[in-house]
Amino acid sequence: MIFISKVKIIADSCSDLPQEIVDQYDIEILNIPVHIADQVYYDRDDLQPADFYELLAEKEIKPTTSRITPERFKKCFEKYLADYDKILVIAFSSKLSGIAESAVIAKNELGTDDIVIIDSKAASVGFGLLVYQAAKMLQNGEDFQKVVRKTAHTASHLEHIFVVGDLEMLKRGGRISKTKAFFADVLNIKPILHIQDGEILAYDRIRGKKRMYNYLLNEIENKCKNPGEQIIGVSYSKDHKAAEKLKNMIFDKFQPRDVFTAEIGAAVGSHAGPGTLAVVFKNSEKTAEAKIY
Repeated sequence: MIFISKVKIIADSCSDLPQEIVDQYDIEILNIPVHIADQVYYDRDDLQPADFYELLAEKEIKPTTSRITPERFKKCFEKYLADYDKILVIAFSSKLSGIAESAVIAKNELGTDDIVIIDSKAASVGFGLLVYQAAKMLQNGEDFQKVVRKTAHTASHLEHIFVVGDLEMLKRGGRISKTKAFFADVLNIKPILHIQDGEILAYDRIRGKKRMYNYLLNEIENKCKNPGEQIIGVSYSKDHKAAEKLKNMIFDKFQPRDVFTAEIGAAVGSHAGPGTLAVVFKNSEKTAEAKIY
């Protein structure tokens, strides 16, 4: 007789998972606190992406985020350990937040081996793609340890490349100087960033919106060995038409198994800003060191 573990997947709203996926696979999402002026919102709970970008457009605000505390993870773990054999936590990159650390602290306080935590070294649609694929594997009856290994392996090969549509958020956050932002706006230059081992780094730059589609397609072609066998991720903030255009271009060029599209919420959008467009795919080479706790 084969015993199949009953597993609960826990992630956080930095995964930018569409609600239909969350509901379909019964994934527990811990919503990230977003601080705007003197008010605290919760990403994708009482602050939906569309409302967040409207707030940004209305006034000069500097949204900030805070991590999920160990206490919050501990309560969540205690709740699900009562009804599930195992808990799988897939966490936002530890290079960008202390969320993974909070989860590990909570696990250690409970002193159980029934919780497995993966520091994904991923963000937004890349993070969401890992959660989605793990949920699908578990629903299909895959062995728990095999799902953990496969998820960590995929996380270690994820390529995130994104075009920043609005330099204002980078400028406000101190990630780019006001002078650089001014000249980039004047020259219509769009910075290209990527995530390397969980950290956001400068990658390239292009001039003009029209060129960014072909640029992103070329990156998939150059770095992805078998795009036709993959699920490729596309994420966007505010500009749904740009995401749909890129999605259709990816289908036309590579015929992948699917294109997984997600809208960037307030937690990630507080740093990326509106107009960001990203692609995520499995690189044939290693890009990160995902960790399992």
